[in-house]
Amino acid sequence: MSDDDRVRDNGYDDFLDAVEEGEPYYLESPSGNGWLPPRQMDPETGERDLTEEPLPETGEILTSTITNVAGPSFADDAPFVVAVAQFGPVRITGQVRGMDHEDVDIGQEVTIGVGENETEGERLVVFEPA
Repeated sequence: MSDDDRVRDNGYDDFLDAVEEGEPYYLESPSGNGWLPPRQMDPETGERDLTEEPLPETGEILTSTITNVAGPSFADDAPFVVAVAQFGPVRITGQVRGMDHEDVDIGQEVTIGVGENETEGERLVVFEPA
């Protein structure tokens, strides 16, 4: 599949583009709640006046798991580690790269980036040790 054949998911792809350009962001409501794009309103308050705010440079791993048997879209990537990391007010899910799977720890600082999965070449969020 070439890049021209892919359907663009505007909010998600805009976020990945911003991460690749070194300017990752999240959306903040007037109440201070943070969300990842795409988001039209704060689901907790209903506020629609969301502003783009810079994402912190590092996040902290909250949880992780090793995937040994993956679905068809990630079959060639397995085994891999998926983690949820806290970056300021938002939690982001991504693949952990750049370290042995057994060395991924809760509380570990990571940076965010964009990689591709081996199976389909699709872009995805990746974390690397800070």
